[in-house]
Order: sequence, then C-alpha cells, then structure tokens
Amino acid sequence: MNYQTPTLRRALAADYAIGLMSSAARRRFEQLLLDDAALRSELAQWQESLASLTDAVAEQPVPDRVWHGITSRIDPQELHVPQKRPFWNWLRVTMAVCSLVIAVALGVIYTRDEVRYSATLASADAKPALRVQAHADYLQVEPLTLAAITPEQSLELWAIPADGKPISLGVIPAGGKGNVELNEAQKALIGKPIALAVSLEPKGGSPTGQPTGPVLYQGALAAR
Repeated sequence: MNYQTPTLRRALAADYAIGLMSSAARRRFEQLLLDDAALRSELAQWQESLASLTDAVAEQPVPDRVWHGITSRIDPQELHVPQKRPFWNWLRVTMAVCSLVIAVALGVIYTRDEVRYSATLASADAKPALRVQAHADYLQVEPLTLAAITPEQSLELWAIPADGKPISLGVIPAGGKGNVELNEAQKALIGKPIALAVSLEPKGGSPTGQPTGPVLYQGALAAR
C-alpha cells in the first residue's frame, strides 16, 4: 500500500481521529506517525476539526410506541406452494423474466448512476449506524442501527471540511432511508477530504445553519 498517496493519507488520518480503525490498523498507523511529521500534522488538523463534535450523547430508552409499531408490522410467515403449470407457460414466464433482466441491466449501463464515494457513520461507541453513498447529484442513505427520534425532531447530515466549519447537506429522510438531493455547492464538496456527521435537530433541520443539537454519528467519506 502506497502511504504517500494524499487521498489515502487523509482518509487514514480521518479514520484514526474518529476512532473507526481496528486495533491492528491503529498500531500500523501509529508506527507511520513516528517517522512522518506531515502525517502527524494531518492527524492534528482532523482532531482539531472534530474536537467540538465529540461530546458524549446520553442514552435514551426506546419509546413503547416504537416497539408496538414494529411488532404490528410483522406478519406470520406463510408458505405458498405454486401449482404445476404446463411447460409452455413456464417458458413464457422465463422469457419475460430474461427480458426484464436485460432491460434493467441496459438501464444501469446507460444511466451510469454509479456510487462514487461512500461512508459508514458510527455512534460514539463505534457501532455502525448509517451508510451514505454519494452519487453524482444526490446522496443515498440507508439506516443500520439508528436511534429512535420523536416526530418533532430531525436528523441533519453535515459535511466537515478540513477547516472544521460544518456545512449542511440536508435533512435525512424519516426512518433514515432515502435520497438527499445536492445543490451545486454541495456537489463541489463531494470528493474533497471531508468527514460526515449527523446531528439531532428540531423538525426540518437546524434553524441557524450550524449544528444546534448533539452529534450522534460520524464517519469519513472515501472513494469507492
């Protein structure tokens, strides 16, 4: 691995500062720090940028209504045994499925809507909570282990550039799954050495343009 690559060095420094490295990776990185003053400087910049975002978040019990909602949506599993059909019916079905697969594959090829960068945001105790995948015009978010919030609250996604001033990327859809559209200024941030963070805000997002609530999750955005 070429540790002189600027993008890799920034990503490693960010992972170390946030605390996402495994113990073995941390030991290798700390060995690199001993003889690399520039890398120590890079790490110091990340640590200083993230210092204001490391306040501990108190645990909150999950409301009973959340568990009731989950259990009410779970239906008993039923086994459906298909009836036998003539050979030609199965052949037509097979041809239709193949046509659909080809159409989908061609659509993927021609739209070229590829994931360019990705990040896994973790909680203060290093548990993966949210996956973020950056496309050309939007961010695709997927919940892993998000904490429950009230209807009067929203989760807001922030980009943390090297200067440490958070820039809002938008409010995460209810439930944590969906797309976050990017404007031109936000698109320009993607691909630069940034960290991502999620704060707890009033419904609709921060009223000040900066995080007002506790930071729940953090992670570094890296190229796929």
